[in-house]
Amino acid sequence: MSIHFAPAVLPGRTHVCRPIARAMVSRAVERVANDDGEHADGIDGGHDERLLKAALRHFGSHGLGAARAARAQAEAAFFDGDRQAYDWWLGITRTLDRRLAAEAERPASAS
Repeated sequence: MSIHFAPAVLPGRTHVCRPIARAMVSRAVERVANDDGEHADGIDGGHDERLLKAALRHFGSHGLGAARAARAQAEAAFFDGDRQAYDWWLGITRTLDRRLAAEAERPASAS
């Protein structure tokens, strides 16, 4: 079986002149969303470099369960009375999963 090269652009035509390509690109640009806009919710939004690096390291260790593990650490610190550790772990939880962090911040009586 032989392999043949198939160019993305036909000879004599460029990708710029294809109407379908322009339409698809413009639709894709319209749908772009960024949910971590700076100070969007009154919080730093995870822009603290130390917190971001710690969250990435935590994610590397725990994988997809990293946010839940960070929430468990935050809850343990809360019940130990360590406010500084609670804020740290809640910040990591917020960096990884904002909804989970919001659930952790809600009082138990509200749920």
